[in-house]
Amino acid sequence: MTVDGIDPKLLERLDEAEKRFGDLDEQLADPAVLSDPDQLRELGRARTHLDEVVTAGRAFRKLLEERDGAHEIVESTDDDDMRELAQAELAELDAKVEPMAEQLRELLLPRDPLDDRPAVVEIRAGTGGDEAGLFAADLARMYQRYAERAGWKVEMVSVSEGIPGAFKEVIFTVRGPGAYGRLRFESGVHRVQRVPATESQGRIHTSAASVAVLPEAEDVDVDIDPGDLRIDVFRSSGPGGQSVNTTDSAVRITHLPTGLVVSCQDEKSQHKNKAKALKVLRSRLLDREIAERKAARAAERKSQIGSGDRSAKIRTYNFPQSRVTDHRIGLSSYNLDAVIDGDLAEFIRALRLAEEAERLEEGA
Repeated sequence: MTVDGIDPKLLERLDEAEKRFGDLDEQLADPAVLSDPDQLRELGRARTHLDEVVTAGRAFRKLLEERDGAHEIVESTDDDDMRELAQAELAELDAKVEPMAEQLRELLLPRDPLDDRPAVVEIRAGTGGDEAGLFAADLARMYQRYAERAGWKVEMVSVSEGIPGAFKEVIFTVRGPGAYGRLRFESGVHRVQRVPATESQGRIHTSAASVAVLPEAEDVDVDIDPGDLRIDVFRSSGPGGQSVNTTDSAVRITHLPTGLVVSCQDEKSQHKNKAKALKVLRSRLLDREIAERKAARAAERKSQIGSGDRSAKIRTYNFPQSRVTDHRIGLSSYNLDAVIDGDLAEFIRALRLAEEAERLEEGA
């Protein structure tokens, strides 16, 4: 089989995946493994991921074989009609090679232990007044639509509303395989350029909203001393059921050593609101710890991909040009309507690949 235009390292990694897949099947048939639930679960997860890699890899090799066959016909046949048919088939097969190779490169990316954690998404309106609040609501809807496409579940944690249809702040948790691993690239400042509905003279305004994506923390990740917490209860405000607005069910938790504050008032039960607020607090503390470790490990790093730095503009949504640009990797799409409706696959895939390329370059 020829591999013209194909990175030989990609094929080597597919061979390694096939071998590892076979080894896992042997291990999973071992009575000692079958009697150890923890090991069985860990190996089962590894096999599930590799199964996807191996299946895609076999389809890719089959494509390369078909391409080689068509190429051989073009080179060897004396029949003009046969050559023309083979050339058409070869062109069609060539067009499929790079997209499939890109899919494989993404599947072969090293998995972070936190990738499959639920993602806590926090969106806050920034500069731009009411228009920023409307944009924050658009971003929340975009991520919820992306979650629906992926078959993930969205659980609302906290909402602070502005004018009708706008959010000052919204926090929700996305649960599903790979949720944090994919959504973590959305952390940063998002900017929108468009004519607001309230603009009478048709002028384009620029507004912004910040997005923070945190891995949901488990109790073992972050040890919180109860003495470090100040817990306040108060009456909920805004829309809600009768008991939501007439009892002291809302909870505000302040982590005294860091000054982090989390409020939750969406549930009728004070106990449930406290549990939700503690989950968000744990996630923020874990995210803080991860950011500190990354900063210490890569103090000289200039790229913001994967750094968790939320101070810089990462993406612009230009409505007059129907353009979305990710400034970290210089990728633009002129399909803004689809992106704002949750079609983020192109951007997330490109960011994952760019991060891995940078890691390889740094020798990390």
